[in-house]
Amino acid sequence: MSASARRRPAAAVVAVKNVFVAESATFYAILGVTLFLVVFGVVMVLSSSSVEQYAATHDFFGAASRQGLYAVLGVPIMLIASRVPSRLWRKWAMAILGAALVLQLLVYTPLGIEVQGNRNWIGIGSFSAQPSEAVKLGLALAVGAIMYVKRDKLDDWKELFVPIGIAIVLPLGLVLLGGDQGTAMIMLILVLGALYIGGARAKHLLVIVAAVAVVLPFVTMTSASRSYRINAWLSGCTDSNQYQDLCWQPVHGMWALASGGVFGVGLGNSKAKWSWLPEADNDYIFAIIGEELGLIGAVVVLALFIVLAISMIKVIRQSRDPFVKTVTGGILAWIIGQALVNIAVVLGLLPVLGVPLPLISAGGSALIMTLFGIGVVLSFARELPGKRSADAGIDARTTLHTSAGAGAGTTPRGPRTNGAQR
Repeated sequence: MSASARRRPAAAVVAVKNVFVAESATFYAILGVTLFLVVFGVVMVLSSSSVEQYAATHDFFGAASRQGLYAVLGVPIMLIASRVPSRLWRKWAMAILGAALVLQLLVYTPLGIEVQGNRNWIGIGSFSAQPSEAVKLGLALAVGAIMYVKRDKLDDWKELFVPIGIAIVLPLGLVLLGGDQGTAMIMLILVLGALYIGGARAKHLLVIVAAVAVVLPFVTMTSASRSYRINAWLSGCTDSNQYQDLCWQPVHGMWALASGGVFGVGLGNSKAKWSWLPEADNDYIFAIIGEELGLIGAVVVLALFIVLAISMIKVIRQSRDPFVKTVTGGILAWIIGQALVNIAVVLGLLPVLGVPLPLISAGGSALIMTLFGIGVVLSFARELPGKRSADAGIDARTTLHTSAGAGAGTTPRGPRTNGAQR
C-alpha cells in the first residue's frame, strides 16, 4: 500500500475528531444558561398567562404553546448562527442592518399595527412581528463592522462618529417615530456598550451621553401618556386618582413581589395573575416570578443573567478581533441592559417603559432575535484562541500517531537531506 493511501484513513479520522471536538467552557456556559432561561420562560409564561388565556379562549395553554413554538424556532436559529464564521458576520453586517430597516419601514405602511400607543409592529393575517428586535441585532453587527474598519482611527472622532451616527440615527428615528421610547433606550445602551468595548474614547462617549440627556426630555414630552407615566413615577403614585389608572400596574407589581416573601407562594399559585396585574406574562413577568418563587427565585434569575454576562465578557477578553469584541459588547449591553431595565421597572426604580425580560417574557420576535444574537456570540466563542489551540493539539497528536504507525515495521533511516526520496 502506498504512503498516500495509508494517510487517507488518518485524514478521515482527523476530520471526524474535529467535528466532535469539545467546544470551550465559555461556549457551553452561554449555551446552557440560555437554554435554561428559555425553558424557564415557557414555564413562567404558562403560569402567568393561564388564567387570562382561559377567560379569553377557554384554553389554559394558548400563550405558553405559542411561546414554546417560538422557542422551537429560535433555538435551531441560534445553533445555526453559532456555526457561521465571524468573517461572514462582518461581511453581512450592513446588509443585515439594511434588511432590518426595510422591515421597520413596513411599520408605517398598512401592515403596521399600533399596540398600546406604540406603532412598532407589523401584521400579516394572524402573524405579527416587531421589526425593531431585528434592528437591535443589525445595529450591533453594523457598529462592530464600522469599528473594525476604523480600528486605527479611534482617536479621530470625525472618522469614527460620522459613520456611526449615520448608522444609528435612522434606526432610532424610525423607532421613536412609532412612539416606542423603551426600545429606543435599549438601542442606545447597545450602541454605547459596543462603542465602549470596541475602544471608543471615554470623552467622546460622554459627549453622546450628554447629548442624549439634553434631547431625552423633549422626546418624552412628545407623548402625553409617556409624560403622565413619568410624572406618576416621580410623585411615587401618591395621588389617589392615579391609582386606578397610571399607578395600577406598578402598584400591583410591587404587591405581587412583596407577597412572595423569601420562598414564594408556589409555582402556579399567584393571585396577581387573576387579572390584577396587566401584562403579567410580558413586561411584568418578573413580578410573578417573585410572587410564586419568592426572593430565592428572583435571585436565581438575576444570578443566571450575571453568569451570561460574565461568559460574554470572557469572549471579549479572550478574543483578539476588534469586530468580535465590539459586537459581543453590543449584544451583552442589549440583553443584560434590557434585563436590568425590566427588573428596575418592576421594582419601581424606573417608570413603566414596556420593555420585556429577555428570554423569559412572552413574545416571539423578542425571543427569536435574542436567541439569534446569542447564536452570533456563540459563533465567536467557537473561534477563541484557546479553542483553536486545542484543535491544533489534537491534529498534532494525530499526526504524530499517524507518522509512528506509518514507520512501524520499516527499516530505520537517518535524517533526510535535500533530494531524499519522499
